[in-house]
Amino acid sequence: MATQANLNSQANDSTFPEIWDELQWRGLIALSTDEVELRAALNDGVMTYYCGFDPTAPSLHLGNLVQLLLMRRLQLAGHRPLALVGGATGLIGDPKPSSERTLNTKEIVADWVEKLGAQASRFLSFEGSNAALLVNNLDWTAPMGAIDFLRDIGKYYRVGKMLSKDAVSARLNSDAGISFTEFSYQILQGMDFLELYRRYGCTMQTGGSDQWGNLTSGTDLIHKVEGASAHILASPLITNSDGKKFGKSEGNAVWLDEDFTSSYAFYQFWLNVEDADVVDRLKVFTFLSRAEIEDLATQTTEAPYLRAGQKRLAFEVTSMVHSEEAAQAAIAASAALFGQGELQTLSEGTLRAALSELPNTSTALGAPVTQLLVDTGLSPSISAARRSIAEGGVYLNNLKVADEAATLDSVLLGQFAVLRRGKKTLAGVFVS
Repeated sequence: MATQANLNSQANDSTFPEIWDELQWRGLIALSTDEVELRAALNDGVMTYYCGFDPTAPSLHLGNLVQLLLMRRLQLAGHRPLALVGGATGLIGDPKPSSERTLNTKEIVADWVEKLGAQASRFLSFEGSNAALLVNNLDWTAPMGAIDFLRDIGKYYRVGKMLSKDAVSARLNSDAGISFTEFSYQILQGMDFLELYRRYGCTMQTGGSDQWGNLTSGTDLIHKVEGASAHILASPLITNSDGKKFGKSEGNAVWLDEDFTSSYAFYQFWLNVEDADVVDRLKVFTFLSRAEIEDLATQTTEAPYLRAGQKRLAFEVTSMVHSEEAAQAAIAASAALFGQGELQTLSEGTLRAALSELPNTSTALGAPVTQLLVDTGLSPSISAARRSIAEGGVYLNNLKVADEAATLDSVLLGQFAVLRRGKKTLAGVFVS
């Protein structure tokens, strides 16, 4: 977990006097309002800016992490962040490309607001002259009646322009269509920017480029209502070198909450980044200097088998999202699972998380090792399992299994066992 001390130390080491160039080098600018004007504004005094996070799940994910780290970089450059958790917009949901969102109860959304607010707060500093502020758009949306909303805000929106937004047009052309509820989302987001402009002098919103239509809703509204200019800074959608969307593991989202993605699984996700992508990931997801990243890029090119870039990436991001202790535990677990460390030194939580990421089975003490090899998929049959043992290629808790009739007679922490075939093929056993 990021601590205030970590953040202060980070600020001392990584402040960026020319933040626009820094963001460009890191590949974090896809779209923006007028570049010349925005660059000048970022270099001329303190800007107050915001990014919104809707509680559509009980945890933030890697897409949100891109925005949180962008916010942190801007704060390190001296600007003031407002982290908005959408207690109001989370009750509506922005339009998905294919179907209507399921509306969650007010109680669920309120609970998720608390969780997401706590997560977002870990990445920002709430001290100093540009201290961050956590805000909830339900505070100004809930007291507003429907008639006031339509008269004071809705009158500034033209339906034709709203229909032209990418998210809306995609849904209009789909079988699902779009409800008036989700159609109205862009008005609510625009009202957020207007309210933050009025309350805190907020003049810039950050977000993903795929949200450009919703982002411009606020700048347009501020211009119409206040006659003032405001800015947008949109980061690109992060994709892998093969063109696939980044941030999924085995088809599932990678969450920032330990309860949904364990710190071990989180570490392994980063460790498995392809060589072609690791430098870009280091730029976006770490605060390492240019010199450090360029050195890791050289190592990746000259000695890719060492995976120096991936190891540093996994350590840095896991330390930042969870803790340095969690990152070290993940490293120790990886080493121990492959026979390069002591399994007995791992904690129950670390071992359970690690084995849960592997092919695994549940059994009782005394189960034949050959059957465990088949049940976990390490061997296709009992006869193949026996051959593997006879050839000296099977290990139980890092001890070689010499007897084809061996059974599971000892476990770790009274409930776990690690099964390995060869040097790299692992499985977990949960003992009940």
